[in-house]
Amino acid sequence: MRAIDIVRSAIRTTFRSRLRTLLTVIAIFIGAFTLTITNGLGTGINAYIDDTVASIGADDVLTVSKTPGNVTDGGIREYNPDLVASGPHDEVEALTPTDIKELRGVDGVESADPQLPVDVDSITYDGGKAYEFNIGSSVPGKTLQLAAGSQLDADSNAFELALPVNYVDPLGFSDAKDAIDKEVALAITDAEGTQSTVTAVIVGVAERSLGGGDGSGTANDALTTELDKVQSIGVSQFDRESYAQATVVFDIDSTPAEVKKLRDALTKLGYDSKTVEDEIGAFKSVIDGIILTLNAFSVIALLAAGFGVVNTLLTSVQERTREIGLMKAMGLSSRKVFGLFSTEALFLGFLGSALGSLGGIVIGSAVSGTLATGLLGDLPGLTLIAFTPVSVLSVIVLVMGIAFLSGTLPAARAARQNPIDALRYE
Repeated sequence: MRAIDIVRSAIRTTFRSRLRTLLTVIAIFIGAFTLTITNGLGTGINAYIDDTVASIGADDVLTVSKTPGNVTDGGIREYNPDLVASGPHDEVEALTPTDIKELRGVDGVESADPQLPVDVDSITYDGGKAYEFNIGSSVPGKTLQLAAGSQLDADSNAFELALPVNYVDPLGFSDAKDAIDKEVALAITDAEGTQSTVTAVIVGVAERSLGGGDGSGTANDALTTELDKVQSIGVSQFDRESYAQATVVFDIDSTPAEVKKLRDALTKLGYDSKTVEDEIGAFKSVIDGIILTLNAFSVIALLAAGFGVVNTLLTSVQERTREIGLMKAMGLSSRKVFGLFSTEALFLGFLGSALGSLGGIVIGSAVSGTLATGLLGDLPGLTLIAFTPVSVLSVIVLVMGIAFLSGTLPAARAARQNPIDALRYE
């Protein structure tokens, strides 16, 4: 009997007891369906997180600061008038031009530049209402999720701004595209209390996302430098050259070991460093943990389905004992008998997994599309449940593997049948 004949025979005999086969396939279907959905959920969320990471910064960028010293064992810190704020309720020792120079000299660092925090009062368009506004500088490699327009040009001397999408209507634009290439006025107050205006051109409108788009605009380097220059009027030279953080760029082709070596070197010099992955990594770990737990339940369901495969094939072996004896008496080897029943197990696994994966894709895509236009409509670009050919294929292969392993016991039992005893079986 050729291999193709074994496959044909296995498929044909699978449907001898249609009800039993149907119940086994349904059990496999449930496990494969659940596993496909949970895998799709992980794929969709992680893809969105990766896009969000790109909108915050790049993989080859470190945010560096100096950690305040003089902290007691009880966590109480000595007063230091030279501390500067790096965020709400978070103070660090100021970075000076000397520190920036030292960072640039560290082995593995391609560039190091201070982050210039600017505090804009408001934004207006065409003499309309003024609205409170926050603005941040563009980090190297940062890719904004845009509703319209283009990315900021870091090398341009023009004052460019990426406007959050929720400012489009209040400022009087008809839609995101209408805001592109329009000039807005940014009001900023210096240390002497004088308010000045800096004009910038909107080159992009940023979507809402985990990385921003709800209230903070993004400025290119030229605009950030100009705003910092204006707000620094009346500030002492020392304060003007005191920075909370610096942006360090290293070789994007660096291995994890090389990045760790660089960060260890910065730590020895008294600097703290963090990547975008550090900032969002905890969130991603939680999501991965949830997906892993859901996958575990899916695998449990598949193992239960595996017992169904065992039961189905054991019953089939018992019912076909005389048939097995006849096949072996006609010269069919034990290896081919084993292959025949193993193929039946694989076919059951394929049927259940293929149908389960197809059902998961159809229902998952429908649910994801509904949520994208409803509950999750404020997060453009999020496909909650996404599928890739590799992930779907991996589910099918995994389920077929479990079915094959489940079928080895019945197949081995069939292969060990003595043809004379089998032919006498009643």
